[in-house]
Amino acid sequence: MTDSDDALLPLDAVRPPASSKDTKGAPAPAPERPVARVVVDSPLPHLDRPFDYLVPDSMHETAEPGVRVRVRFAGKLVDGFVLERADESDHDGKLMPLERVVSPERVLTPEIAGLARAVADRYAGTLTDVLRLAVPPRHAKAEAEEPAKQDLPPTEPSRTESAWDAYPTGPSFLGALRDGRAPRAVWSALPGARGWAGATAEAVRATLDGGRGAVVVVPDGKDVALADGEFARVLGPGRHVALTADLGPAERYRRWLKVLRGQVRAVVGTRAAMFAPVADLGLVAIWDDGDDLHAERLAPYPHAREVLGLRAHRTGAAMLIGGYARTAEATQLVASGWARPIVAARTTIRGLAPRVRPAGEDAELAKDQAARQARLPSLAWRALRHGLESGPVLVQVPRRGYLPALACRHCRTPARCALPPTRRAALPPDPDGGTAFPIQEAPAEAGHLCHGPLALRGGHAAPYCRWCGRVDADWRCASCGSPRLRAVVTGARRTAEELGRAFPSVQVRTSGRDGVLATVPAARALVVATPGAEPVAEGGYAAAVLLDGWALLGRADLRAGEEAVRRWMNAAALLRPAAELVVLGDAALPAVQALLRWDPVTHAERELGDRAELGFPPAVRMATLTGVASAVRQMLEEVRLPPDAEVLGPVPVDEAGQERAMIRVRRSGGAALAAALKGASGVRAARKTPDVVKVSVDPLDLI
Repeated sequence: MTDSDDALLPLDAVRPPASSKDTKGAPAPAPERPVARVVVDSPLPHLDRPFDYLVPDSMHETAEPGVRVRVRFAGKLVDGFVLERADESDHDGKLMPLERVVSPERVLTPEIAGLARAVADRYAGTLTDVLRLAVPPRHAKAEAEEPAKQDLPPTEPSRTESAWDAYPTGPSFLGALRDGRAPRAVWSALPGARGWAGATAEAVRATLDGGRGAVVVVPDGKDVALADGEFARVLGPGRHVALTADLGPAERYRRWLKVLRGQVRAVVGTRAAMFAPVADLGLVAIWDDGDDLHAERLAPYPHAREVLGLRAHRTGAAMLIGGYARTAEATQLVASGWARPIVAARTTIRGLAPRVRPAGEDAELAKDQAARQARLPSLAWRALRHGLESGPVLVQVPRRGYLPALACRHCRTPARCALPPTRRAALPPDPDGGTAFPIQEAPAEAGHLCHGPLALRGGHAAPYCRWCGRVDADWRCASCGSPRLRAVVTGARRTAEELGRAFPSVQVRTSGRDGVLATVPAARALVVATPGAEPVAEGGYAAAVLLDGWALLGRADLRAGEEAVRRWMNAAALLRPAAELVVLGDAALPAVQALLRWDPVTHAERELGDRAELGFPPAVRMATLTGVASAVRQMLEEVRLPPDAEVLGPVPVDEAGQERAMIRVRRSGGAALAAALKGASGVRAARKTPDVVKVSVDPLDLI
């Protein structure tokens, strides 16, 4: 074709294409930083790294670091976050473009992205799993709302009197926060129902006065409500937000956006608040770090104390670990010099602590010979009766329910379900061509029974199985044939029933799993509560009884003694100064002695020393592998452990064939152990091994 022939062609045939795509249909890249590094939503350990994608020119303004995007990964559309934009990629091939930007809101800040990476490495997990905990699901309507304009009144000047004045080093701690420094402290709070919340609010106020933000994590919604009220009083209205799961997705996301956008700089909430995107963080605080509610139930199972410690270290923020009792982990931080203790003088403690009376004292047993076998000895009855003359009294019961454990009255054999399983697994296919079918009721043969523990829901109810849920009205003891039952463990509802009969003119209120009371008035009442559900009484309780100390101290748990002290002190702190407290436990036990002297520090130091001698956390770092026996053993053979690692087990953990192995290393080898376990998990995932092995680093339930 000659040049003159061009004049005969249509104009569109010689005009350069006006499309933003090249001849192959690929979108034109962004003019600047055309590469987006994206973390995709994939839980597979061997894919735990960012992937490079092309930023189309149409998304140049919106695909900024921190936004949610949709990308094509392994042939599917998946969610992801943009971590950063770059000028070029190390990938030699062609980059896939971003499919779309879900929202221009930059929900993943650089600080939280770095923290999530550190948490994933600490717990042998993946970045995606941690981001699922750190960034709440998007709520489009809440995100589209215009931020409400707040005309906040000027903050009132700080009061001259402070709750921290009761501690010798308290005023200097507040002064360091106001000056923008980063003190790290382990705080042993004085007894008092509302004292901890007010003191924590003052620490947050000092941090805000210094121009920085604060994050406070508490165990449950009851503590959030208490702290929320104190924060509003000390900080003023509109200067903080409370984050809990009970808010619902829309309200929770709305409040979280207020923090992200810098409208508020103080956050209080349950464990999810540990990732709150507070800008210019100056203080992270955790109350009652020994509560197991601070341990995340989802992979990679991080603990709020450890996450906040990492965050304080990475950002240069202050850290406050508070509680009436003290954990071995907090004591380890003090022993290493990373944190300093804040403890009141002994004279101040004696003036506020209750009068503790163990029911197992020799002098008391001499007066009441039946007290050794009685569940509620005469000392406890006298304390309750005397306390009811001036206000409410508290009874703490370790077990919920009515009668959660039963045994044969004649031979004391534990009562077990004698019914067949509700459903049996499908039979293998018939070799003659028949099909498998499920069996709804299996024959009641000796080897095919449920064998679950029996319990009672009420005084006139038939026993039911706690495993299969069915009523076994015709139960008879397999050892002696007796149909009669006795209680092995008494729950909170049965205790409330017994106390109601003993004190017929007094109102009995319960607080536990079925309903948690936040507060109770100062009127006469018997309050029966399970540990952690004790409501705050107006003016404090006049007396308290801590029942069944053996149930806490006798558990097969590494933290049994520490947990008993924590639960007892949390309940005892709700009493009025010098009120009578009766604990049903042997006075010679270290846990009871710690309560008698109100000295959790010495008990925690002794606990830490015992664990260091035996080689248990926090003196060492430990990980557990749990799964099918063959999978656990295969992973132990393949993992490249640090040279000083010690493997304990594996041992069976249930009747379904699950086994668990423990791996122990020095504290300095914790990072190497986590990296090795993550690598082994990645190899198994790449092979598509069907049996999953659960990896947990420094779990609470070691024993």
